[in-house]
Amino acid sequence: MRYRFRVSAHTEMGESLVLVGSLPELGNWDPQRGQRMQTSASHYPIWWVDLSLPEHPADLATSLNNQLDYQYVRLRSSNSHTDPVQWEALGTNRWIPLKVDQGLAPSPEALLVIEDGVFGRVSAWPHGYFVDQQPRVYPLTPSGLKILVMGSSVALGCSAWLLQGWAADLAERLHQRFGHQLVNRSQLGSTVHSTLQQLPQQLALETPDMVIIALSLGNEGFAHCSPHQRRAIQRRFESGLLQLVKMTREAGAIPILGGIYPHADYTPEHNALLQETQQRMLSWGIPVLNWLEALNNGYGGWKAGLSFDVAHPNSQGHRRMAAAIDLTLFDQQRADFLQKVPPINGSVEIPVFQDSVGFQVSVNPQENSIRVLNPSPYPYDLNPNWSELQAALTLTPTLLPGLYISTQAAQDSLPYFSLRSDRSLETTLQIPPYADLRYRPLWHSFAPQTCEILFYDGQLGILKESATQIRVVNESEHVYSLHPMWSEVRSACRGIPPGVYQDPWDPQAPFRTLMVGGEGLESRVKIPAKSSLVFRYQCPLSAIQRVAIVPLGDRCAVRMMLYKMDYDGPAFPFDLSRTTHLSDVADIIATGFSDMWNPNLLEYSSEAGRIYHRRWHGLSFAHEVEASEDPLQNMEPIFQRMRQRYQARSKRFWYTLRHADQLLFIRTGVTLRGYVEDLLEKLQTSCQGKPFQLLILSPQSSQEFAGLPQVIHHNQEFNPDRMYADGEHWMYCTQVMQGILNQLGVSTQNLFWCPPTPPS
Repeated sequence: MRYRFRVSAHTEMGESLVLVGSLPELGNWDPQRGQRMQTSASHYPIWWVDLSLPEHPADLATSLNNQLDYQYVRLRSSNSHTDPVQWEALGTNRWIPLKVDQGLAPSPEALLVIEDGVFGRVSAWPHGYFVDQQPRVYPLTPSGLKILVMGSSVALGCSAWLLQGWAADLAERLHQRFGHQLVNRSQLGSTVHSTLQQLPQQLALETPDMVIIALSLGNEGFAHCSPHQRRAIQRRFESGLLQLVKMTREAGAIPILGGIYPHADYTPEHNALLQETQQRMLSWGIPVLNWLEALNNGYGGWKAGLSFDVAHPNSQGHRRMAAAIDLTLFDQQRADFLQKVPPINGSVEIPVFQDSVGFQVSVNPQENSIRVLNPSPYPYDLNPNWSELQAALTLTPTLLPGLYISTQAAQDSLPYFSLRSDRSLETTLQIPPYADLRYRPLWHSFAPQTCEILFYDGQLGILKESATQIRVVNESEHVYSLHPMWSEVRSACRGIPPGVYQDPWDPQAPFRTLMVGGEGLESRVKIPAKSSLVFRYQCPLSAIQRVAIVPLGDRCAVRMMLYKMDYDGPAFPFDLSRTTHLSDVADIIATGFSDMWNPNLLEYSSEAGRIYHRRWHGLSFAHEVEASEDPLQNMEPIFQRMRQRYQARSKRFWYTLRHADQLLFIRTGVTLRGYVEDLLEKLQTSCQGKPFQLLILSPQSSQEFAGLPQVIHHNQEFNPDRMYADGEHWMYCTQVMQGILNQLGVSTQNLFWCPPTPPS
C-alpha cells in the first residue's frame, strides 16, 4: 500500500519532523530510524512523507490489534538547550487500520492520504482518503428508489476514515434493507447558492425519487462573520433551503433536509440562532434528518470526542449522524412511491376559500404561494375579522407564517400582507374588482439567486434585487426608521449604487425616498410594520436640489419641532445651546466656532446651573454637566467632552454648507434688522455663493425685515418650555412648523441629511 502522511507543524530553523510508529518501517518507535518528513517553501507548514507498507504477517497484525500506532516527532539540532527529541503526545498515539477496503481505492496503486491535522493535536479517530476516491454506488433494484444527496464536505464524508461518513453508511443500509440506490453528488465547500446552481443539472442527470439536501451554516460564513451579519446569513441559508425544496418538488422528487450541526467556533449566541433555524426547518412539513441534538454540546459546539476539526465530525461523529437517521422515511417500494408522489406540475392549486359570487383564495403547495381571485365588480377587504376566511387559512398546512408579497399588485391594492404563526391573517388588505393576484412568501425574496442581502437583523431586511431596485422588509410589529445615524444600516447601503430611489407604489408618501451616496444611506426612510416596500432608482443625487435645515438658536424650539417631524439628524452647534443675541451667532460662525468651546472663555454658574461664555455673553449651555460631576471642583472632563462634541457639530455644519444644494437657516426669537443684515453678510461668505434663505420665527412685525429677499419671517412664538410641559402644544407647534416648511417646498423628498460623522 502507498501512503502519504501529512501534518501541519511550525518549526524553527534546523528542526525537522520524523514519523515513528509500531512497525519496522517506522523505526519501531526509534526516532533515529523513523521516516524523515519533508516540507517546502510553497507548502510550509505542511510536512509530509510518502512510503509503501507491505502486507505484514498475520501474527504481527494480530499483536498490533490490526492497527498501526504512530506519532510525529520533532527533532531539534544538537546545539539546542532543550531536549533534542520532542514527542507530540504522551500516552496517546495516532492510529490507522492495517487492513484497508481495497474496494474503495480508485486503482490498485492508489495513494492513501492520511490527514493528521496539527502537530500535537491527536485525534481519537483517523482521517484518510484515496486520491480521486469516489463514493461507492450500490446497484438499484427494480423495486428500489433512487436517492440523490446534494451537500457539502460533511455529506461527502470528509474527516471520516476513507470518506465513509453518514452518507456512505446510509447508502449501505438503504441498499441492504430496501434495495434503494444512493448517489452522492456532494462537493467540498458547497453553499446554498452553489447548490442552487448545480441542482437543476443533477436532477436532470440522475432523475432521483428523493433528494437529501445536506448543507451547513458554517459554509455560509456563519461562524466568523460580524455579529450583526449572523441573521442575514441565517435568513439567506433558510431561504436557499426552501428554494432547493421547491426545485426538488418541481422535478417530481421528494425533498429531505439534512439537519444543521455544530461548529467548534460557535458561541451560545450562535447556538440560539441554530435552535431557531432547527425549529423553523421542522415546521416546514419536510422530513429533517435531526442531527443537532445528537452532536451539539448545548453551546453550539461539538460534543466531546465527535469532531476531527472545528467544522467536521470524525468517524465517530459520522456514526452518530448515521444513527440519528430514521430509516422509516425511506421505507417504501417503487410501486407505492409512484402512487404517492405528487404530479410534476408547479401550477397545481388547492382551493382554500370561495364565496357565492366566485371570490376565491387558493394555495400552491409547491411554492407555498397564495392566489386571490376577485371576479366581481366590487372590492373585497381581507381582514382579521373575516372568521370564515380565517378558519380556512388556519386549516391549510402548506402555508408558512410571515409576510407574503405580490409583484403584480396595482396602485389600488396593497402589495403585501402577513400571516400569524397559526396561519391566520394578521394584516388588512383590499382586493380591487376583477383582480387576480398571487402572493408569495417572503423567503422567495431572500433566496440567494433572487437578491443580495445587505442587512438583516431578524426583523428588518435590506435586499438588493437589482442595480435599480431595493426591497426593504419589516417583519416586526413596529415601524422601523432607517436613517444615517444607524451606522450598520448606513454602511450596508454602500452596496447600493448611489442615487435617489422611490417607492413606486406610493411615491408621494412621506419618508419613502431613499437617498444613497458614497458613504451609504443619506436620508430617513420609514418602513411600516409587517410590510415590504420596493424602492426603484429614479435619478442621480445631483438631479435634485437637496435642502439642508440648519437651526441657529436662540433656544431648542426648532430642534424639538424637527424631532417631532422626524426631520432631525445629528446636532449642529446651536441646537442644544442658548444664544439670546443674534450678533453672537453671526460672530461665532464668522470665527469658525473654535472659541465656542474654549475652556478659557467658559464659566460655570452654580446658581443658574449653566455654563456661560465670557466673550459672547448671550451664549450659554445647560446640557453639558452630568449629574455625577462636580463642575465647581473639576471642569476638565466637561471641557474635554464639550471639545469633542462641539468639534463634531462644527464639522457637520461646514460639511452641510459644502454639500447641500440649498440651505435653510432657522432662527427663533425677537431680533433687530441690523443684526439680521450682519448675519446675512457672514452667511453669504460662509456659503460661498450657494443659495440660502433665513427663516425667522419671532413674535414681531414682518416689516422689520422688509426688503431683505433672503429673509422669510413668520410672526410666531415657539416657547420650548411650554412645548416641553404641554405635549399637545408641542404637537400644535410642530404642525405649524410643518406647514411653513411645506410652503417653502421642503419635504422628505428633497431634505439633505448630514451624516453623524462626515467624511474628511
